Amino acid sequence: MRRMSPAEFNTAMIHFYRGEVQRSNTWRNRLDTTTNWAVLTAGATLSFVFSSQSNPHFVIPINSILVAIFLLMEARRYRYYEIWSSRVRVIETGYLAQLMAPDSVPTDEAWAEHLAADLITPHFTITEWEAVGRRLRRNYLWIFALLALSWNLKVYLHPLPARDFNAFIDRATVGIVPGWLVFVIGVIFNAAIAIFAIGTVRLREATGEVLPQHQFSLRPLQRVTSWTRSAASVPRTTLRARRARQRVRSGSATGEFRKIDITETPDRKRESEFRIQESEVKGPGIA
Repeated sequence: MRRMSPAEFNTAMIHFYRGEVQRSNTWRNRLDTTTNWAVLTAGATLSFVFSSQSNPHFVIPINSILVAIFLLMEARRYRYYEIWSSRVRVIETGYLAQLMAPDSVPTDEAWAEHLAADLITPHFTITEWEAVGRRLRRNYLWIFALLALSWNLKVYLHPLPARDFNAFIDRATVGIVPGWLVFVIGVIFNAAIAIFAIGTVRLREATGEVLPQHQFSLRPLQRVTSWTRSAASVPRTTLRARRARQRVRSGSATGEFRKIDITETPDRKRESEFRIQESEVKGPGIA
């Protein structure tokens, strides 16, 4: 297979970028679909429960289970969305940004190697736990909280406000299941959701759509887990800009940085060279 010309490569990249954007948009819309299902079912359930005093309260826990199923479905779709979203971000930072960057910025071809490796062996860029945690914190945590508060309000108010906590527990009875057991299961369920949402905050394997370029370690066949680990040691953009004012690159090969030495500026260099030449001229005469 012959090597593509620059024009052919640019054309291929344009079509590839458009295709990946379309894929990411398609899966992004699928995320909105499951969220809409959860919101609509929760709204319909609460409207039914509070429309009459005789309507049972156990419909709300049933709806909570249904919302949990929607959460798992959306987490699975979110994992697929992250595949296309990460590719789009890599193309933007590695290819499109280079087209608009100044000529002094060195080109980086690692992004192309990464995309080629990802096309040959595609893989999820986010774990199941992180996907569930992200979608839970973004949308579903508030739905679960609303359903829990609505259940307590329904049991307390209808048919009349409960006199004490014992009366509240008696009203929570569902068939042969005692009220205290229903209440304990509800507390455990909602506490587990809250703990899971907090426990998955530190999981940041997903590339996302707004990460800066320095957080992409574009190495072939390297999982995003190691990308974010290396990104944790990289300072923020603002801090890097401040330090850049105080440092200059000492060599293009090593990439090391050193502080500016005012004696190495052009004016200082000319002055030091003049002094050396003057001392060499005066030396033989004194001897």
